[in-house]
Amino acid sequence: MGNNFELTARELLELFEQTDSVYAARAIRRAPDGIEHELARKGESGAIVEEDERRIPIGQRQGVDIELIIRPKHDVESTAMVNATTLLLSSLKEVQRARAEREERSTLWPAEELPVENGHAIIAGHMRELMMVVQRVARANISVLISGESGTGKEIIARAIHDCSDRAQKAFVPVNCASVPRELMESQLFGHRRGAFTGADRDYAGFIRAASGGTLFLDEVGELSLDLQPKLLRFLESGEIAPLGEPAPLTVNVRVLAATNKNLEELVREGKFREDLFYRLNVVPLTIRPLRERRDEIPRLVQHFVDRAAVQFKKGHLTVAEETMERLLLYRWPGNVRQLQHELQRIVALAEPSSTLLPDMISEEILGALPLLRPIPAGREMAVSLNEKLPSAIARIECEMIKVALRDNRGKVDAAAKALGISRKGLYLKRQRLGL
Repeated sequence: MGNNFELTARELLELFEQTDSVYAARAIRRAPDGIEHELARKGESGAIVEEDERRIPIGQRQGVDIELIIRPKHDVESTAMVNATTLLLSSLKEVQRARAEREERSTLWPAEELPVENGHAIIAGHMRELMMVVQRVARANISVLISGESGTGKEIIARAIHDCSDRAQKAFVPVNCASVPRELMESQLFGHRRGAFTGADRDYAGFIRAASGGTLFLDEVGELSLDLQPKLLRFLESGEIAPLGEPAPLTVNVRVLAATNKNLEELVREGKFREDLFYRLNVVPLTIRPLRERRDEIPRLVQHFVDRAAVQFKKGHLTVAEETMERLLLYRWPGNVRQLQHELQRIVALAEPSSTLLPDMISEEILGALPLLRPIPAGREMAVSLNEKLPSAIARIECEMIKVALRDNRGKVDAAAKALGISRKGLYLKRQRLGL
């Protein structure tokens, strides 16, 4: 455990000894219960005493700390050597932390789809929890049913499962079941032989064989016709397909992921979807909440989409006015993240370069659907939609009250905390949580 850190510690001991910059030094391993075990020692035996020792943390892994304990010499060269070593270790830790964050993000979300702000992934809360589940189920060859409204990112989740799986180097084939005419869906899915029906002038492999070894993503699976559903079920259970005109069934190795914006259980009760197929697809259910139920993600998504569109349209640095953000937060976004992205692309495309995005730039459709916003006299009042989720409403209220208190007290934290009726530490924690 922690072998790399132990090796680093031993090498630093050698460095200190060769440069004669310490009287004594030792490397220790400290277990979670606090018990220390000495790994190596250099210099005068027993020369390190508590009064003049200096501890340099090397790293931690699974609760075990590796440290150097040194008694440095106080001449200029020795002090410079110790300080330079400490600074180098600190820099290496930052690099390792950044690398670990990048690896985690690439595991949890496809790199090209992951919204990032200032080097940090902006997915949080519900979506981050969902991506953690994705990481766990990706390598298990089981069916996953992704539910959510249109525009919530169901295909992104499906691609993430594929990219995190052992099939990542094979094909990912998305199929929108609602966009293929029902009379053509069977041949499109399972394929056909030349001459199998009028117009079949060549062999066609079909979506399933196109995804061989990889992943087939059936979006809007609730649109499949009842006569096609048992054939899909047979493939899911046996791995065999029977292309039209093919004399014998073919075995295909494909993982199937499905998504729907409908309530399949209700369709089962109505007799519009087979119960056995539902349970075969719904081995691992994943539900993506609509954007209106995770409003805490909106500010960072807005900034991400604005920044990306500003680069795309060569608009320079654009800022979002607080009043604009307030209206974007109040809107219910029936089209979810996709609608938010398209709205911001439109706003940025029409904006002046290096300008501020004002509320009147928001489309009339969105402004007309917002609750009545009363004027806010001198920043002392704010409107809150009663349809908004309580956590996001409270966060917005806290955010505005803290801003006003700090402004009224000219940035003096103690005075602002007193005006808010909370402690200085409480104000610090709230500002940290709210990103102020």
